[in-house]
Amino acid sequence: MKFVKEKLDPAKTVLIVVDVQNDFCHPEGACARRGNDVSAVKEMMPHLHGLLTGARAYGVPIVFIQTFHEQATDSAAWTGRSDGRSGEVCRTGTWGAEFYEVAPLPGETIVNKHRYSAFINTRLDSVLRTLKAETLVMTGVSTNVCVESTARHGYMLDYNIAFVADCCAAFSQAEHEAALSNIDKFFGTVSDAGKLLRTWEEMARERMATPAG
Repeated sequence: MKFVKEKLDPAKTVLIVVDVQNDFCHPEGACARRGNDVSAVKEMMPHLHGLLTGARAYGVPIVFIQTFHEQATDSAAWTGRSDGRSGEVCRTGTWGAEFYEVAPLPGETIVNKHRYSAFINTRLDSVLRTLKAETLVMTGVSTNVCVESTARHGYMLDYNIAFVADCCAAFSQAEHEAALSNIDKFFGTVSDAGKLLRTWEEMARERMATPAG
């Protein structure tokens, strides 16, 4: 979809950071131990850190999504995903469920989820409505699973979606690119961190140049 600058007004935009947690991202996390290639995370992190810094500077709220899995939410259908190999991922209270190289600042919101979409049985939509969000800037892992699932769900709830290609990572480049293509065709706009930061900088300059009153 076409990139529309006005949709990224910091007053109406929220940056969503999905599942940047040890089990999904760390070379010693559960996903890497079972053979998944997490090397793309290393390439993603500098871009994500830059975007987080910029969002904070330009007044864009940040919501961190953190997955927890436990017996109470381990339905038979859910535990069968990935041929039953996902049972040890992000268990409540474990190192694997902790954030990887990111940390919410005081006042920034954490939303816990138990499924791929961060909207399923969570408070995310209430948080976003309270923030008067109209556009969601999507980042995190994995591009084609939890980030895409949340973005698609958000679009169905009438949020604009800005999907940040270099602030997402998947276990293969093919999966990453397929998700980006699908989002750009049907669910939102695919961009990069640099373009978003330049847009927010330009908006800040325009506000400063506009006479008060």
